[in-house]
Amino acid sequence: MSQHILLSLDHEPNFPAIEVAHIKPAMQSAITEARAQIAEIKAQSETTWQNTVERLTDITERVGRIWGVVAHLNSVVDTPELRAVYNELMPEVTVFFTEIGQDIELYARFKAIKNSDRFKRLDDAQQIKLNNDLRGFVLSGAELPPEQQARLAALQTESAQLSAQFSQNVLDATDDFALYFEDERQLAGLPEYALAMFQAAAQAEGKSGYKVGLQAPHYMAIMQYAANRDLREQIYRAYATRASELGKPEWDNTANITRCLEIALEEANLLGYKNYAELSLVTKMADTPTQVMDFLKDLASRAKPFAEKDLAEVREFAAKELGLPEIQSWDLGYASEKLRQAKYAFSETEVKKYFPANKVLSGLFAQIKRLYGVNLTEKTVPTWHKDVRYFELEKGGGIIGGVYMDLYAREGKRGGAWMSDYRGRRRFITGEKAGTIQTPTAYLVCNFTPPVNGKEARLSHDEIITLFHEMGHGLHHLLTRVDELGVSGINGVEWDAVELPSQFMENFVWEYKVLAEMSAHEDTNETLPETLFNKMLAAKNFQRGLFLVRQMEFALFDMRVFSAEDSGSLNNWAQTLAEVRREVAVVQPPEYNRFANSFSHIFAGGYSAGYYSYAWAEVLSADAYAAFEETDDVRGTGARFWNEILAVGGSRSAAESFKAFRGREPSMDALLRHSGFDLQAA
Repeated sequence: MSQHILLSLDHEPNFPAIEVAHIKPAMQSAITEARAQIAEIKAQSETTWQNTVERLTDITERVGRIWGVVAHLNSVVDTPELRAVYNELMPEVTVFFTEIGQDIELYARFKAIKNSDRFKRLDDAQQIKLNNDLRGFVLSGAELPPEQQARLAALQTESAQLSAQFSQNVLDATDDFALYFEDERQLAGLPEYALAMFQAAAQAEGKSGYKVGLQAPHYMAIMQYAANRDLREQIYRAYATRASELGKPEWDNTANITRCLEIALEEANLLGYKNYAELSLVTKMADTPTQVMDFLKDLASRAKPFAEKDLAEVREFAAKELGLPEIQSWDLGYASEKLRQAKYAFSETEVKKYFPANKVLSGLFAQIKRLYGVNLTEKTVPTWHKDVRYFELEKGGGIIGGVYMDLYAREGKRGGAWMSDYRGRRRFITGEKAGTIQTPTAYLVCNFTPPVNGKEARLSHDEIITLFHEMGHGLHHLLTRVDELGVSGINGVEWDAVELPSQFMENFVWEYKVLAEMSAHEDTNETLPETLFNKMLAAKNFQRGLFLVRQMEFALFDMRVFSAEDSGSLNNWAQTLAEVRREVAVVQPPEYNRFANSFSHIFAGGYSAGYYSYAWAEVLSADAYAAFEETDDVRGTGARFWNEILAVGGSRSAAESFKAFRGREPSMDALLRHSGFDLQAA
């Protein structure tokens, strides 16, 4: 039954019925069938869009969807059995897709379509997809001699395995750590929600007292509120040394980082590029690594004076008010929260009490309806965990998509927040489904503070920002009107523009009307008072300089290590990080900090030589939101944003889409203004 489910995926899968034992035979059966079908394509005497491009899309989508479900489950409900079969199958899946990318016969058929009169008769989306596919063949090594193809394929397989191992090491190191406390006084300063969370974690293991782990809600609560400085340092050190040589050897990512960089450089060289950053930028908006680094240095230079002021302010406060003459990395979050309370007369804990999760979701959906006239309605479907919910998007009486929401942190779930897709929009033009539309479905995954003791979860303002951010990604995928799978939704969108819709959505969490609508105090049911909101707004750019230079540190480190051209220097990445910190950082972490060992974004998450995308796209998103600040016509402007940005997906360049929406090239002014930076000084 489970194997049949995986081989017949269409609408919402029956996740609880999927058994680990059936994953391998289902996956291998699908790959075997796919290879036979590809052979049939190559045996045809005639080459057309329908019998070649469309047919290959059918084949790869089926295999990709099955593997996507397996990979998703491995991220959200990791078990030893599931991980074992996932790791076992990964090389087979990687080899399958590498074979397609290097298939010279398929490549020739695609080129034949491009070079014929038939290409002119294709619509814009089909032409873009075909051009992308041809580029994909080249980047997969289709034009390389056989021995180099084999080497590239081996490198890509090893890279996929390394990526999985890196992520699993971080997860295991995170889940392995725990501190137990019987006396609440040892957790002085922690708000009620955090104590309840720690208590529930202990109870889940059949223990009394409190359990503190390293999952994001635990770590952030300790860093922000724990009065016990020794406890803050202990948790900070454990978090900062995850998956390093300072922990369990089997989870050490040090060698994995070096090997990842070696593979990336060798792949780039095989394909004719000096370094991996050059190769990475082939599919992005930015042109060269130098252009990206100049952009990052420029933004860092603008932000650093503000960061230095932020740090001086919190240092002075900590020395005068908290008895901390020398503030350390594990003091910064705690001192900053105390400074925020003193400076703006509110605390994050106070704000959190106003935002029950269900009310927040209702407010998010209401904002989506205001912008785009789209309704989201909950539907009961099988899910992989009891906390997961499913919503359908409806407009004009028709279903246009669906989204799973898995919002809360738990052991066995990868940290962070992300959106990924179960399936994309496409119009079938052959077979029994010809003429019908496949609606898109997304996974939206976060790691918020979970509900405890039967009480509804309450979200912090930062968590609400994250929810809106990930839903922005989801809307990009779900509101597409492109019928060609390869360029519908987020597919085919340049990686450094993919954060535009997500960061754009964050801006609405700073509008009082939006926040008020989703608020209800846990004791009084009172709406968020405008006086409290005004304090939050005044504090919006609190330590914004510190945040930005930290982001520049991450992005410059990423771009520099992947720009290396000398294989002999690749194991010097720790030195590169230290150099970047000396250049742009204003807070120098302790020597034992091993941040890179858990930097999953660039070593396991697809952002290699691409972390700059957050800053790059924030210029676009701030400028796009400014269009809403300039008008009272929210629905009309929302319709234009949908039409020119969300609807077109990857069917045209992001630069063209932005210009079509804004009527001009992007400007950094809106980002600097929203960040509270002095435009004159900038």
